[in-house]
Amino acid sequence: MVIDWLEWLGYLASFIVLISLLMSSIIKLRWINLLGSSLFSLYGFLLGALPVGLMNLGIAIINIYYLVKIYSASAKKEYFNILSIEKDSEYFDHFLNFYKEGIKKYADPSELKANTYEISFYILRNMVPAGVFLGSKHDESTLKIELDFVTPEYRDFKTGTFVYEDRKDHFLEKGYNRLISYSSNDDHIDYLRKMGFKEKEENGSKYFEKLLTK
Repeated sequence: MVIDWLEWLGYLASFIVLISLLMSSIIKLRWINLLGSSLFSLYGFLLGALPVGLMNLGIAIINIYYLVKIYSASAKKEYFNILSIEKDSEYFDHFLNFYKEGIKKYADPSELKANTYEISFYILRNMVPAGVFLGSKHDESTLKIELDFVTPEYRDFKTGTFVYEDRKDHFLEKGYNRLISYSSNDDHIDYLRKMGFKEKEENGSKYFEKLLTK
């Protein structure tokens, strides 16, 4: 009975480590791998296999070390800014092409042209282009968000908070106090809600709205 229990512990630890390798987020990978390696270490010690126990204990410690570094770095003040996208920007075309598979979840990359939008800018994070924002005029005071894309490395909501809270004056100065977004992607909807958008419905069509005030 003890052997069977230990075997199942080993299977569970192996499965968790395997799942960790499927994570695109380095933070999720570290946390899940930490759990898997910790269980593997326990499995090795209970089984009396010291090499297995010690090696996975070392992996768990390495995961803890890098998680501490990641959270320590994220606690430091970061530099954010926006940079207007120039007309017929070659870099913008390269950006869309590089991230086209991710962008396809929200818009058709082939239809996105920077110079056709009322507002278009890169979101810089520590001088690195962390995302792209494109918005078109819906009415005199409303901007329709055509694309708000953040690269996978920076999807911790800080970039969105910078755009919609810290730099909301950028929209207000151009006469827009209302932002709307149409979306059917569950992850994007969750993001919009976290950014303060409220679900609305007009003529049977659902959309998300955020009102901006000084």
